[in-house]
Amino acid sequence: MTCQAEQFPAGTNQTAQPLVINVACTGVIPTRAHTPHVPLSHNEIVDDVARCMELGVQIVHLHARDERGVQSPQPERYGRLVESIRALPDGKRLIIGVTTSGRDDPDFETRSRVLDLDGAAKPDMGSLTLSSLNFIRSASINQPDTIRKLAQKMKERGIKPELEVFDAGMANFARVLHSEGLIEGPLYVNVLLGNIAGAQADMLQLSAILAALPPLCMVAIAGIGRFQLAANGMGLLFAHGVRIGLEDNIWFDQARTVPASNVSLTQRIIAQAALLERPLLDRASLRQQLGMPCE
Repeated sequence: MTCQAEQFPAGTNQTAQPLVINVACTGVIPTRAHTPHVPLSHNEIVDDVARCMELGVQIVHLHARDERGVQSPQPERYGRLVESIRALPDGKRLIIGVTTSGRDDPDFETRSRVLDLDGAAKPDMGSLTLSSLNFIRSASINQPDTIRKLAQKMKERGIKPELEVFDAGMANFARVLHSEGLIEGPLYVNVLLGNIAGAQADMLQLSAILAALPPLCMVAIAGIGRFQLAANGMGLLFAHGVRIGLEDNIWFDQARTVPASNVSLTQRIIAQAALLERPLLDRASLRQQLGMPCE
């Protein structure tokens, strides 16, 4: 069955409201040369997700790697990951998202194959970056037509877009897609701050993004690199949740002397949330609020 969604305004003080944590555990870039803690193989990713789930994490964002440790577009790899994670305790309630990133390949056909997975291998969400953007050494190419095609396929397949917003322009494009009927509320949005060519981790820029988003959005705040801690603080105060993980930041401390793990980043955000009296939202309630199938 599909549960009834609730309305949740973003940008207001969220203190004492239940918190959502999304863990982006692998990403495209980190390798063993960068950090010993990044999960790369199938079993490493599943084990890492299991440990984070034990702490209460409600959403995971997956990137599969091949035998060389390079991001793979092969849907079979994602399907096996989703099936293995579903088999974990409470794995059927965990919200599992998969990437459709244009960072390595901008082609719609390649990126969309993961959305064809079905049965126990079918993901709950698929990432949808709302414009092209530059990173420090590479670009993610997302043409408007490709974004629309991905959104349409997700709608047809019953997969919720995991909207990725790096600036106010992307938030505005979410409004465009919403007006065109390609995405429908309740929406889930990751706002990613601190990228060299995007919005920075300050309240003025975050406020502009939140104001530009369409109605009925659940928002999680993420920070790139050394901005993760500050951005997560904004998420704790003014958003429904946070996105953390080694995809965005491989260091635990601002001085970059202590390598982070997905577990240590999760433990830290839970400790910070406890100080603000923000308990974790249970997984069934999150599915209900996002209008997702519930058991």
